Amino acid sequence: MILATMQEMARAHWKDALEIAILALGIYSAYVGLRGTRGLRMLTGLGSLVLALVLLSHLFGLVVISWLLQRISAVVIVALVVIFQPELRRLLAQLGSHHIFGIAPENKEIVEELAQTAFDLSSRQLGALIAIERGTDIQSHIESGVQIDSRLSPELIVTIFHPKTPLHDGGLIVRGDRIVSAGCIFPVSQRQDIDRNLGLRHRAAIGLTEESDAIIIIVSEETGAVSLCHRGKLERDFTPASLRARLSELLLMPLHESTADEQPGGEDRLAGAGDPPVGSHPKEPAKRHDNVAA
Repeated sequence: MILATMQEMARAHWKDALEIAILALGIYSAYVGLRGTRGLRMLTGLGSLVLALVLLSHLFGLVVISWLLQRISAVVIVALVVIFQPELRRLLAQLGSHHIFGIAPENKEIVEELAQTAFDLSSRQLGALIAIERGTDIQSHIESGVQIDSRLSPELIVTIFHPKTPLHDGGLIVRGDRIVSAGCIFPVSQRQDIDRNLGLRHRAAIGLTEESDAIIIIVSEETGAVSLCHRGKLERDFTPASLRARLSELLLMPLHESTADEQPGGEDRLAGAGDPPVGSHPKEPAKRHDNVAA
């Protein structure tokens, strides 16, 4: 009898349960996407204000306030889209970057050349920002720089990032086995939980990986330390072997498999810019994963 009643209720209210589940998933996804940003604080403050006005209007029968809340609801929705445009763009970009099928695996020679180039730059104390395009199109960022369209070459990359060249301050973008653009402008992350000691290169790397599934190699000009950023997570303390292994994980397997294995372990914090250079330890250190987008 009880079982039959429960089955009847399930048939009658399954649509309500589905709507609740969809709304809960949407609210949770929005919270995860906005967590740690100024947008979440603004949304919390605005939501608290609206909730307080609604409660006061119902409790005390404030007719005018109730009428105003009903009339401006459509305007508020449009205003929210304008106010939270950067956060919405990042959420939609992240949603679009979750592909079911991955792109074709990159050539192993590319991984070797990128790892070799990173530590060649490190040994010369040359700061660098190298983005590797994957499934998400970053054409708008490519167009912000100078088009090159050249075969990937460690010598060319070192030349580009030399301090006396015009393109050394921007980012370099690699697509497949080719350098497509240099001197590119990357979006700087606006997250509030990033270590203030991190420089503009690291913040730009985090910003681009928040909007796409690109992989970014960062070489610190001050310390020569080599870092890697992917999906808003900053990983540091690489050696040539560990960087080669990490790039292989991300580039030599299908995109959906590598995404499943990208859950970082270790301390969830951003390391300061004053960390010792890579290679200064007697033993090969385990790389740190600095999770800024938990």
